[in-house]
Amino acid sequence: MSELQYAGFLPGAHAIEGYGAGGFRFGGMSHRGSILALPSGIYAWRAATPAEISIETLGQLFSEAPGLVEHLLIGTGLEPVPLAAALRQRLRAAGIRAEAMQTGAAARTYSILLGEKRRVAAALLAVP
Repeated sequence: MSELQYAGFLPGAHAIEGYGAGGFRFGGMSHRGSILALPSGIYAWRAATPAEISIETLGQLFSEAPGLVEHLLIGTGLEPVPLAAALRQRLRAAGIRAEAMQTGAAARTYSILLGEKRRVAAALLAVP
């Protein structure tokens, strides 16, 4: 079992190296389940379905220092699912542009933007 699977946190920004089979690979480690990739690190994320993507489950994002994230990519699984109006409003109030898309597209786009040194975060639901 990797340190990440045990601790549920890997400090620092890391590109997503792979996804599928119910999890993700990044930072030379693997994790089963959904993840929240923030400037401070990659966290195990309790959301498992699009219905669970909410202000509450994104609390770690909102607790990050203001201005560290300007763009949030949200991987909603195998199909794109629109975000709830209240969540979109809360993100806008925090100065964060959000895009919901399939998890694979979100993971790839996150890694590209991270490589460009953009202020990006990702909330990614695990896919089979």
